[in-house]
Amino acid sequence: MNGCVDRSRPFFKDVKRLVIKVGTAVVTRSDGRLALGKLGALCEQIKELNSEGYEVILVSSGAVGIGRQRLRYRKLVNSSFADLQKPQNEIDGKACAAVGQNSLMALYDTLFSQLDVTSAQLLVTDNDFRDKEFRKQLNDTVKSLLALRVIPIFNENDAVSTRRAPYEDSSGIFWDNDSLSALLALELKADLLILLSDVEGLYSGPPSDPRSKLIHTYIKEIHQGEITFGDKSRVGRGGMTAKVKAAVNAAYAGVPVVITSGYAPENIIKVLQGECVGTLFHQDAHSWSPVKHFGAREMAAAARESSRQLQALSSQDRRKILLNIAEALEANEKLISIENEADITAAQLAGLEKSLISRLALKPGKIQSLANSIRVLANMEDPIGHVLKRTELADGLLLEKTSSPLGVLLIIFESRPDALVQISSLAIRSGNGLLLKGGKEAKRSNEILHKVITSAIPETVGGRLIGLVTSREEIPDLLKLDDVIDLVIPRGSNKLVSQIKASTKIPVLGHADGICHVFVDKSANMEMARRIILDAKVDYPAACNAMETLLVHKDLVQTGGLNELTVDLRTEGVNLYGGPRASKELNLPEAHSFHHEYNSMACTIEIVDDVYAAIEHIHQHGSAHTDCIIAEDHDVAEVFLHQVDSAAVFHNASTRFCDGARFGLGAEVGISTSRIHARGPVGVEGLLTTRWILRGSGQVVDGDKGVVYTHKDVTYSQANGYTQPSPQKEENGGDVGIH
Repeated sequence: MNGCVDRSRPFFKDVKRLVIKVGTAVVTRSDGRLALGKLGALCEQIKELNSEGYEVILVSSGAVGIGRQRLRYRKLVNSSFADLQKPQNEIDGKACAAVGQNSLMALYDTLFSQLDVTSAQLLVTDNDFRDKEFRKQLNDTVKSLLALRVIPIFNENDAVSTRRAPYEDSSGIFWDNDSLSALLALELKADLLILLSDVEGLYSGPPSDPRSKLIHTYIKEIHQGEITFGDKSRVGRGGMTAKVKAAVNAAYAGVPVVITSGYAPENIIKVLQGECVGTLFHQDAHSWSPVKHFGAREMAAAARESSRQLQALSSQDRRKILLNIAEALEANEKLISIENEADITAAQLAGLEKSLISRLALKPGKIQSLANSIRVLANMEDPIGHVLKRTELADGLLLEKTSSPLGVLLIIFESRPDALVQISSLAIRSGNGLLLKGGKEAKRSNEILHKVITSAIPETVGGRLIGLVTSREEIPDLLKLDDVIDLVIPRGSNKLVSQIKASTKIPVLGHADGICHVFVDKSANMEMARRIILDAKVDYPAACNAMETLLVHKDLVQTGGLNELTVDLRTEGVNLYGGPRASKELNLPEAHSFHHEYNSMACTIEIVDDVYAAIEHIHQHGSAHTDCIIAEDHDVAEVFLHQVDSAAVFHNASTRFCDGARFGLGAEVGISTSRIHARGPVGVEGLLTTRWILRGSGQVVDGDKGVVYTHKDVTYSQANGYTQPSPQKEENGGDVGIH
């Protein structure tokens, strides 16, 4: 996000009490001396705000830097030439703080006095805030000072502070003046915190890099982990990393924060006037811009962050989200139907193919069916964190292979808006983030379904869990993001799938074609064959599991069985095309290719010698999706079932059964013909990977000298009673090891 969001700034007009934090780099020059001009301009802004009725609290760094510069000068003046030839020790920082604080406050007092403003000094340490009485007294004192139009100036009392640096001890209540200002903003119930820096705000990269862009509104779900911070402040302990951490803590606790330049004149006043100055941090920032305005990387990063929040929920809470989505779909069925009908009308006016329009339509009862499927999914066993295998590697060393979400999925699909519902519910059940790109012919249907679904997702997870990509131009950028997108699942034409596979390094799961075969053996029950063939072709001809090629044993030509089947298909309105043998025998127009997916009321018929010829035909011309044999001879059926190398192989059942819901998966993201990872209808399990969790009690490899491997399988009941050696105790009483 590189432009100001309209709704992000007007609330500043209601600000009354604000905390302003001045960084060391603002109050000092590069040589450590005071920057009198910048400090004077700052005091003038504060005077103006004070006179307008604002309650201003100042937190000022700079004491250590000023003190160090003064003590170095004193040391230089009092040193002999011989002393200067000796190695120079660094001056004690606490001494620098004591000397510098005196100078800093004297300067503030002089500058404010010239402006007819009174200031007050308040020095604090982090230990002070552990005392409730101190905090109460602090509030009372500040309240009194503000009522008298006095400017309270806070600083950490570095001269006597016992707090160690955060990299040694991060348990302090605050660890620098940035975090002190955030703490004070919350403690003193400020309406706004302004952190003044030596740069304009937070940038997407180093400010010196011309490619870096100023981030006007920080969105934690997007920018966290995506920004590389530069070095810390040239003179203070902080820097941009410390400022952002403090800003996030304050903003998400309820106090808005702006990081902006302390060099630019009038910046504080510009912020309060609602101008797009610096970088704003606000707890509601994620809701100010729709996902479709984000860039590809921002969308993917937001989906990943939200997926982690989803995984952190309890199984019951994730289940409740699905149940809420099912209810929301039913409650909005009329609105969804209106939008879907508008898409269908537009598709008809555009002259789109009937097969595409058929896939586009949400027929009566479809929303209810989708809601029921979601409830089935919700009531299934939680797939996340399921222990697949336990192994005792050695005494006290237990290894678990567990199920884990893949991460972020990108699903690109054509026509069918019901796919959006199925995919979204599967992503939530499996703990994955999701990016969806539907066809433009289903634009209105997809948008309303996306809105209904995301409105049922709680704020604790975030509305960015499921992102809706609205422009085809964004797809190439998304396909480049192999570092933040873990799997691409295309659902559509052969051309679409082939293009995606050729355009990305991200693993692709799916099928290019759904060329499904039904082979009728000479032993088939012809009444059964008739029912299965008509269902496989006519029930939903646009589906990828519909029959596209009918293979018939040669003996059925003589018995008349083949003629009966062709009459039945023609009666239902199916256009028939023949292979070389069938076109001659039945006087049919010859099919231009056996490898053809009609997706309509049409199919190819060919005559084969036996089951082995049928298998060879399927392997040569099929797409490894779903193939079926109709036979009463079980030996022949077993040959077919074991030798046809497709994702799904059926005996005496319609190919239309190859479906996630019908397989009991609740729903499906698609059907995969891949031989790696998931194959066939891809439900929840296909959206999971595995993680290894090892629980030990202090073991080390040490060249395998100290470990006696047992590699024993451990059952669930054994694991429940599994005890590890008692952990050793450190001298300070802390536990070491796993409990």
